[in-house]
Amino acid sequence: MKYKHFENLPNNWNLDKFENLSKITCGVAATPEYVDENVGVPFFSASNVQKGLLYTKKVKYIPRELHERLTKNTKPAFGDVLMTRVGAGIGETAIVDVKYDFSVYVSLTLIKPNKKLNSNYLKYVLNTDYYRYLAVREQFAGGGVQNLNVQMVKNYLIAVPPLPEQQKIAKILSTWDKAINTTERLIENSTQQKKALMQQLLTGKKRLLDESGKRFEGEWESLTIGDVVELFNGYAFKSSDALEKGYKWLKIANVGIGEIKWDNSSYLPEGYKDEYNRFNLKVGDVVVAMTRPTLGNQLKIARLKNKADESLLNQRVAKLLFSEKVSSEYMYQLLSTIEVALKLNHALLGTDPPNLSTKVLHEISMELPPLIEQQKIATVLTNADKEIELLEQQLADLQQEKKALMQVLLTGKKRVVVDGDNL
Repeated sequence: MKYKHFENLPNNWNLDKFENLSKITCGVAATPEYVDENVGVPFFSASNVQKGLLYTKKVKYIPRELHERLTKNTKPAFGDVLMTRVGAGIGETAIVDVKYDFSVYVSLTLIKPNKKLNSNYLKYVLNTDYYRYLAVREQFAGGGVQNLNVQMVKNYLIAVPPLPEQQKIAKILSTWDKAINTTERLIENSTQQKKALMQQLLTGKKRLLDESGKRFEGEWESLTIGDVVELFNGYAFKSSDALEKGYKWLKIANVGIGEIKWDNSSYLPEGYKDEYNRFNLKVGDVVVAMTRPTLGNQLKIARLKNKADESLLNQRVAKLLFSEKVSSEYMYQLLSTIEVALKLNHALLGTDPPNLSTKVLHEISMELPPLIEQQKIATVLTNADKEIELLEQQLADLQQEKKALMQVLLTGKKRVVVDGDNL
């Protein structure tokens, strides 16, 4: 077969141009005058299509008369498919699952499948890596404004199984979607519960039980974060020392909010691990970005969780050194709060670029419980983190399983049972 992606399709699957299977148009190009939702009609744009779903919480509205004019020839309807034409999520699609009237902006492509094509099946097809790659590639093909040209979409080739098989494939994949959505909600709920715990435990509003089963009592000590935390800055390794492979080199870009990110990994010679052993980072170490240390209202601080994170510390990233009077895990949890980030932002106000230092830490006040109470609080919050991490791993597994299923079901490499027949 001429097209490698479509090699070895089942005999009863057809390969056809998208324009022969759907009516494909784009939304209105002009930015209209918006009105209040009480008198207007929803006006969806690319921002309303996320993660394969139609998000209707943040919607703009246009006058009813304008909507009627815009939809005179092609009116969006329940069961249609919307595809984004611009932005980082270009090519992402969602099913229209609302039954009320709406119009679409030029940032969306409106797709009306004909009777040969199941809308849910089509959504899964267009959200595969192959078609997302085509969307990213072809947004640049025409030059000028970077968007996904409707004619290019019309020229897509689509593998079309018999309609009952399309419906069964979509049903199977929707089962994974439901499991993924449920897990995402559990993560969101657990995250909110942990935030509430942090607000109560790290401020003393709620006191835990001591070893004897009685609630902790007594006043907390007033001091600054700089009284119990020092910053150990990394080494100014030379860019000329970088290798394709070697020992990991932790730079400021690798420090996220609560995580070490190795999307863009850098490496130094293996021998540097011994030569610069003072700058070796081990499991359990806590690091913080020193330049522009906050993102929004959160500090870019992270803990090395496993052996794969062990690395050499670069300049403008600091390892936190903790006093003996504090629990390092307690301080990590405290420094991860919005309240500390807000205080830090205030302390750095007017500096450009803002740089974290031990002096700045001395400007941030805190109330510190006794060490034994710190340890109890840290245990509760760490257990909450572990629960969230477990759910996140389950989510990643479900997403990978779904992706693997899509690769075999949507190409016919694995057939499904329809009406008792194993295709």
